[in-house]
Amino acid sequence: MQAVEFKNRFLLQQAVAATMMQLPAGMQPKQSAVLVPIIDYGDRLQLLFTQRALHLQHHPGQISFPGGKLEANESPAAAALREAEEEIGVNAKDIELLGQLHSYNTLTGFEISPWVGLLPASAKIRFDPQEVSAVFEVPLNYFIEPANRHQLWLPWKGMPRQLHFMPYQDKLIWGATAAIIQQLVQQIR
Repeated sequence: MQAVEFKNRFLLQQAVAATMMQLPAGMQPKQSAVLVPIIDYGDRLQLLFTQRALHLQHHPGQISFPGGKLEANESPAAAALREAEEEIGVNAKDIELLGQLHSYNTLTGFEISPWVGLLPASAKIRFDPQEVSAVFEVPLNYFIEPANRHQLWLPWKGMPRQLHFMPYQDKLIWGATAAIIQQLVQQIR
């Protein structure tokens, strides 16, 4: 899939409703945002992932998209772009922000606002080792193939919870990151 076809599919489709987890009564989710960075190589599109540094308090070592908590008076789009610049060194002016997928609630009490952005192949990736231990890319077409996307239903606090996971080579993409990919793929199909 090339960038023009991806943009048309993404922008012309109604956003697919995400499976929203019900949080326990009285729990207010922490607002956060991520950038779903898609690198445009002309003949192919690649999703860019980070692997979180092992010393981090939340989700150490997990595979994720660049992102984090919103700062005071910050929009989710601005937070996604700021976090991408902080974590992977890509300047916001080099990102073509296409739009937002539905927010996703996590088991750990975060409400994630995912923003999809195209990066040129020339974008310089310089990750911050204080936040990121590695970056890697996966072809978008890999996730379009249904056999590469898996789900399980597990009980959580007396309610069923859908867990998404997507193995790729020696990596396991799971949880909120995999759920966001699932939502993206459903929207562009």
